[in-house]
Amino acid sequence: MRYGKEGGLVYSTEHGQMCPGCRQPQAACSCASALPAGDGVVRVSCQRKGRGGTTVTLVRGVPLAADALAALGKQLRAACGSGGTVKDGDIEIQGDHVDTVLPRLAALGYTVKRSGG
Repeated sequence: MRYGKEGGLVYSTEHGQMCPGCRQPQAACSCASALPAGDGVVRVSCQRKGRGGTTVTLVRGVPLAADALAALGKQLRAACGSGGTVKDGDIEIQGDHVDTVLPRLAALGYTVKRSGG
């Protein structure tokens, strides 16, 4: 566990990042401060490091609240026909599906870039 300067819990090993506004886990937060601040570009990459050789498509930077992000993750997993999860504001899809995810996100109106190799 990590505590911030104000004395509130910042990170919990059980729940992950905590919202600074309502002090709830970011997955359960409903206040406006839970929206990730970024440059407005959704980055899609394929990652294998630290996953035991398993390939995962990683979608980062989607400016949505936790419940809407989970719904988008479900939609993308169904389009790819594979499993996955939403962790710490990132969507993880099992397998290399970058070529499938990029046009789907662009069709939804996001500015999308392929990142990584």
